[in-house]
Amino acid sequence: MRRGADRIDRATPASRDRAVDALRAFAILGVVLGHWLVTALVADGGTLHTASPLQHMPWLAPVSWAFQTLAVFFLVGGHVATRSHARARADGVTYGRWLRARLSRLLGPVAAVLILWTVVTLALLLAGVDTGTVRTLVKLALSPLWFLVVFACLTALTPLVARLNPLWPLAVVLHVDLLRFGLGGPSWLGWANVAAGWLVPFSLGAAWTRGELERPRAGWVLLTGGAVATALLVVLAGYPASMVGVPGAEVSNLDPPTLAAVAFGLAQCGLALLLRDRLRHAMERPLAWAAVALVNLSAMTVFLWHQTALMATTATALTVGRLPGLHTLPDSPVWVAARLAWLPVLALALAVCWAAFRRHEQGTRRPPSRVGPGASRGRPASAPARGARSPRSPISVEPDTRGADTRST
Repeated sequence: MRRGADRIDRATPASRDRAVDALRAFAILGVVLGHWLVTALVADGGTLHTASPLQHMPWLAPVSWAFQTLAVFFLVGGHVATRSHARARADGVTYGRWLRARLSRLLGPVAAVLILWTVVTLALLLAGVDTGTVRTLVKLALSPLWFLVVFACLTALTPLVARLNPLWPLAVVLHVDLLRFGLGGPSWLGWANVAAGWLVPFSLGAAWTRGELERPRAGWVLLTGGAVATALLVVLAGYPASMVGVPGAEVSNLDPPTLAAVAFGLAQCGLALLLRDRLRHAMERPLAWAAVALVNLSAMTVFLWHQTALMATTATALTVGRLPGLHTLPDSPVWVAARLAWLPVLALALAVCWAAFRRHEQGTRRPPSRVGPGASRGRPASAPARGARSPRSPISVEPDTRGADTRST
């Protein structure tokens, strides 16, 4: 393992900003752990329904502050997309070709999820499983897709976002919430925040690319300003303390995003920017960097299949009875302790899903060039052709003629 990590470390270009990959990996893992900790499938008679410990133990709301990391993912996404598009333009790559390459890796793994769950849904219905249970399972399995739709749309808007001031989408979120909460406007207005709310951190990523967020002052302003605004909105304006949805709650900070969720996201982005130097230093350790690189290679697979791993574990364990932390009502600290004990099992189930479906994400990469009789003599095997920077994978590892690894972004 250490030798493999050393090869990955040596093969990584010195120009690569490892902090970007670390932030993306932490954001994905934060979402996965957050879902596993706040989502319960309760067995009630012959049906399964969702519940949340936040519903029965509101004092656990700070847990959602630690694991609701989508804003960081959009921050990194905006930074990577605008930087990638600028390089593509410099290399003469058309917008259409660039966008197809970006979306192919983002949306490619979705087909496997849709096909599998179509088959599972039909099998469950034909077996006579309660329709409410089937609806619960399908909703959980496909819930990550909303994120991909929003992210894909923002990626398509990258040329416009590249010069956008983040204050503009923030102003949209502010006015939408003022209309629906302060002036009694229709609730459907909130869905405008699905685009505007996540555009705030995405456009912050573009500002990062422009070099406007390099000074520590920018990170501190975002962190302190976002934290203070979030506290005021929760304490004085009555926004929920939980930064994720809670079943049965009148208002959700996430579905659709509220001003409180966006303000909290600003604080998270500020913290992420302040941690960049420390992350770069930490990623100099080969084992740490190798772990981050592997997560980035399968980021979409992990994200798309983590809910399926939870449901597969729940369904399999149900054959031996109702188990605490898995099938019981999440209404006590005992459930929390039991769910923490189940996390390694859930991770193992996700590893199985990763092994089975990762090829749908990684298999679309072009095969590596090799030096041989048919190879071009005018370009080294590890050097990409002009305009061929592929954004499909954060890191691609290709063998060279000596059996070592070369790496390209």
